Amino acid sequence: MTFNYDLSTNAKLFQVKKIFKHLLLADLVAGLSVAFILLPEAVAYAAIAHLTIQAAITAALLGLMIYAFLGESPYAIVAPTSSAAALLAAVVLSMRPSDTGAMLNLGAALVILTGVGLLVFSKAKLGRLSAFVSRPVLHGFSFALAVTIISKQIPVFLGVSVQAPNLYTLYMALFSQIHEVSIWSLFIGGSGLLLLLVLKQWPTLPSAFIVLVLGIVLSASLNLADYHIATVGMVLIQVPNLDIPQLSIEKWVQLGELAFGLMVIIVAESWGSIRSLSLIHGNKVDSNRELLALGAANLASGLLQGMPVGAGFSVSSANEDAGARTKMSGVFAAGVLFLMTVFGQQWIALIPQPIVAAAVINALGHALNPKNLVYLWRIDRDQYLALAAIMAVLVFGVLHGMLLAVGLSIAAAIRSFSQPVVRELAELGKSRDYVDRESHPKAVPQLGVLILRPEAPLFFASVEGLLAEMYRRLKARKDVKVLIVSLEQSANLDSTAAESLIEFAEHLARHNKVLLLARVKDPLRHLLLKLAPEQFRHKMYWSVADAVVGAQKIT
Repeated sequence: MTFNYDLSTNAKLFQVKKIFKHLLLADLVAGLSVAFILLPEAVAYAAIAHLTIQAAITAALLGLMIYAFLGESPYAIVAPTSSAAALLAAVVLSMRPSDTGAMLNLGAALVILTGVGLLVFSKAKLGRLSAFVSRPVLHGFSFALAVTIISKQIPVFLGVSVQAPNLYTLYMALFSQIHEVSIWSLFIGGSGLLLLLVLKQWPTLPSAFIVLVLGIVLSASLNLADYHIATVGMVLIQVPNLDIPQLSIEKWVQLGELAFGLMVIIVAESWGSIRSLSLIHGNKVDSNRELLALGAANLASGLLQGMPVGAGFSVSSANEDAGARTKMSGVFAAGVLFLMTVFGQQWIALIPQPIVAAAVINALGHALNPKNLVYLWRIDRDQYLALAAIMAVLVFGVLHGMLLAVGLSIAAAIRSFSQPVVRELAELGKSRDYVDRESHPKAVPQLGVLILRPEAPLFFASVEGLLAEMYRRLKARKDVKVLIVSLEQSANLDSTAAESLIEFAEHLARHNKVLLLARVKDPLRHLLLKLAPEQFRHKMYWSVADAVVGAQKIT
């Protein structure tokens, strides 16, 4: 009896196992690094949101696990973020909760509505929603948000109790209570912040975790109360209950209106992080699939009384820098974070409050870097838009400032659509290539033919302005009998754009002018032949050159 042993197959299996072990080891190392970042961030962001540490831990665990199953990016870490935490606090406090329990209920309801909204957006294929928050506005909002949050940590840093509705009253109150500053609190917080800045020289080290551990050791060695230094205090981490907050219909409606702002910020921040890391590595991610993962994570977090979650750029970048290869790094991070919180509750309670404030300031330090704003001034583009977003947040607060910032982005988009740009095309020599006549003076126009290209897609907000501009150009050329419109920017038409284009063709026909369409895509072609075959049959072409040949037969 003989045995056939396939050595090549065995070698391949061995190689696969080797690669698999390598990937798991890389993800385990990355997961440890991420967990050491997420624990201090959970403490810090819970303070920002005015919620319990359990709310932050619950949100982080759910965000990590759910994204691992539903998301696509191997680098994204979905957990509480500073901007979402600050916005949640602003929304909840604006509704004047009577006590901590009411605040937890309102916060959970807001997160539930945010999750439902994200799932609806995913189902409706609105993954590009973040495009309506321009980067200049997002940079301005992030800068002002960092200023606001850091300012609110200064009283904790100084060991002073201050309650203020805005930054002006905050700094006035600090000035009036300057004699109450705790030197020891300032020393502990300042030392922690200085150490965090020094440890940044070694990116692979979990600097925030190291500083928290040192703070715990100091707190365990000394009675910090004797030095007027507050600590986090008793932390009760328990299994959360699956529950829907019992609120009135009016409260749900009010929260539903305000949840839109939180959704926009989560989508803009998360998609920016996910897409940036994906482009670096050449990965493809579906924006609607990411909305599904974010929506499910936020819905689950809200039902279990957790905070809102998103893919923050700093921790996602740290995951990628630590060598993550697959989404298992998030699963490992969740496991390590769970073990640290279950077996380390008594240690978390010893963390000095000034150290927490230092961790918050350090986490938001990158947002204070003015390079993005300076860049806008250097290129002389959108700098006033970013400045307006900054002033909106600083003057009107996080909630209303964010809504104004989003409004500024939408207003800028509407302004762009309301200023139609149309280019005249002409042939470059005998090449059959039709280019912008203004940029290429040597390009030759066709006799009796005007070729125009709208620089934006035709849809309900732009079509009337674009068609009016094209008609103005046509009237200025008395010799023109045929107008060719290149629709390369339009993938399809909505009902308003289709009706307007049909009416435009009929209007030209009444004035003995012929409208030809070039570079017409299939969906658009089928729609126009269905709606107005008499106006567009034999008048739509695949290229501008073909349309010119058709125009020459008419003229």
